[in-house]
This record gives sequence, structure tokens and C-alpha cells, in this order.
Amino acid sequence: MGKAINVFSEIGKLKQVMLHRPGKELENLMPDHLERLLFDDIPFLEQARKEHDIFADTLRSKGVEVLYLEDLAAEALTSQEIKEQFLTEYLDEANISGTGIKQEIRDYFLSLGSNRELIDQSMAGLKKKELVLNGNAKSLTDLVDDNYPFFIDPMPNLYFTRDPFATIGNSVSLNKMYSETRRRETLYGKYIFKYHPMFRDNPINLLYNRDDSTRIEGGDELVLSDKVLAVGISQRTDVASIEKLARNIFESELSFEHVLAFDIGEERKFMHLDTVFTMVDYDKFTIHPEIETDLTVYSISKENGEIKILEEVDSLEHILCRYLGVDAVQLIRCGGDDITAAAREQWNDGSNTLTIAPGEVIVYDRNVITNKKMEEAGVKLNYIPGSELVRGRGGPRCMSMPFVRENI
Repeated sequence: MGKAINVFSEIGKLKQVMLHRPGKELENLMPDHLERLLFDDIPFLEQARKEHDIFADTLRSKGVEVLYLEDLAAEALTSQEIKEQFLTEYLDEANISGTGIKQEIRDYFLSLGSNRELIDQSMAGLKKKELVLNGNAKSLTDLVDDNYPFFIDPMPNLYFTRDPFATIGNSVSLNKMYSETRRRETLYGKYIFKYHPMFRDNPINLLYNRDDSTRIEGGDELVLSDKVLAVGISQRTDVASIEKLARNIFESELSFEHVLAFDIGEERKFMHLDTVFTMVDYDKFTIHPEIETDLTVYSISKENGEIKILEEVDSLEHILCRYLGVDAVQLIRCGGDDITAAAREQWNDGSNTLTIAPGEVIVYDRNVITNKKMEEAGVKLNYIPGSELVRGRGGPRCMSMPFVRENI
């Protein structure tokens, strides 16, 4: 029996993956509160689910076992004690103002029929009209805040399962998220890796923890090989986090020798490293042309017990060749050489591919120019529709969390 988590590359044949099928949390998005919840638009849930099911079926047709976050989280609540503990943490992080209200909401969650209902409701958030409070529970704060429609905000970003944690080697980086609205998402990972029957007997080593002081997100964490990790310094990931992660990796995931920190800047359009750069084959990468020229790469390694950090002064191609031990690499530009197409297709996640085997990827069908460039480079493409899913600004890699890949 192999390890429950086994991810030593971005491209090894994908065997098991975790997704989240979009739920009612998307129907709780409102135009006035989009920015707070990190959305630019409101996906149509019914269509988003159809697209997501096509994504899941495409994976299954390639022999990948598909697990769902909502199932794993529900199955992790293996006793009444663990369920109550989860609820306490969840409600503590939900910013509920009045104590009386908190108790009523707790009672409401505990009255739900099954663990799965509790998990679904915790993801969807709680609208004020879903729960009629008894009058004693109301405090002045609640009366004043009465025009805000939620007791608990929804978690609409959950279908991007890549970010709340990252699988690296046989370990997990349980992340501290950039924005308050997403920090609660990592609670599901905490309970899954601690209590789910898949992991309970062999607890998962955490390379990072959600209680850490500096932020990091899974879209910035790429496993380039069993020796090299790439991490983006981005809008969502601090430099300090990368150093902490590197130290923990060198201590516990001994095959990794180098962490490459890619400074991609702090713009929302570039959000994570995997929105501008993904690995699709042993020597092929998708890249957004806008980051190529200004990209600074730092290498972190451990020599004689000491952490050593260097700025790499070389072209990205040369840096990748050197660290991956290949003679040449091919950078496939998002949008080709057309800067308008590049900007548009990057916004629609043209560079955000999910590699399911060396040289074979899943992509959104809408990024026609980038897709054509990949095919010309000999990459095999599996197309999925993404008109609604893309409104959350994430692609196939963002929507998937590999648990097991074959070693290459």
C-alpha cells in the first residue's frame, strides 16, 4: 500500500484527485458584496455544475479516482465530539457578533440531519432569513447590522481546491490564506488530514499550518520534480512564508533539494504563479509573456545544515534546464505572440492547465490561441467548457488537488 499522499511532480500520471462540486455558496453571491468574497462576477450555478461534472467525468475517463471535498469533510466528522469541535472552530472563525446568536446558530447546525448537510450548510453560509432567532438572542450589534443579509458569509471560492492546501511529496502544506473570506476554507483540510479514515492511521505531516503568521496559497506551489519546488511570490504569498516552507521541506521531505521562488508581482490578474506558469511535460511549460521579461527567480537550498539563498541571474529557460536536468525547455506562450490575446486568455486561465500525464493536459476550450500553440508543441489536450466556472478566475489546475501521482 503506497502513501495516502504522493505528489513528486506536476506531470506524473494522475491517479487520485480532490475536487469540490460548486454548491449553494455560489447562489449566495451578491453584486454588492462581490469584492469582499473575491469574485468579479456571479456564475450561474446550474451551468457551473454541468461544466464541473464534465471536468470530473473527463478525469474519470482517464482512470483518475475523483474524491470530493464535501464528502471527505463530512466523513472526517467521525464522532459527535469531533463534529462539535469542528463546529466550535467554524463558528469562532465566522465572525458572528452576538453570543446569543452564536448559540442559536450552533443549535441550528447540530439539528441538521447528517454530517453532509452540516458541511454543505457551512460552505453555503447562513442567510438571516434561513433562521428565525428568538428575540433574546439579539444584541445592539445585531440590530444595527440588520441590513447585511448573512449571519455567516458563503465560501464561493471553494471549488478552487488547489489553494487551501498543497500536496508536496508525502506531506501537505495547510495554508494560511491571503483574505479573511478564504481562511475558513482550510478548516476542512485540517479535519480531513487529522480525522478522515484515509489518513487517521498515518497522520499527514504538515509542512505549513493554517495558524502560521504569514500567508501562502496552493496556486503558488508547484512541484517541478522530486528535487525542485517552485513557489510564487505573489499577491497571495509572502516571501517569509516561502522561507518557512523551504526549511520544513528540507527537514522532512528529504528528496527535495531546491525551492525556486518566482517573484511574479502583486497584481490581481496574476494572482498565483499557476495562472501565469504551469508545467505540461518534462521540458514544456505554459507561460504568460508579460511575466517573462521582469521575472526574478531566487533559489533556496540547504548546504551543510544552513539555508542558502541566491538570486538567479539567467534566463528562465536556462534556470529551468539547470534545475530539471534537461537540455532545452519549451515555453509555450499564452495567447502566442499577440499581446491582446495573451492578456485576454490569461484572464480566462489559458495558462492554468492541469497535467494528467506527461504531455497530456485538461484545458478550457475557450482559450483557442493558447490551446493551438500547445497542440503545435505536441501536447495532447482534453477540452472542457468553462464559461461559468471561469467567472471565479480559475482554471483546471485551480479546481483540482492531486492526492496521488505516479512517480516519474
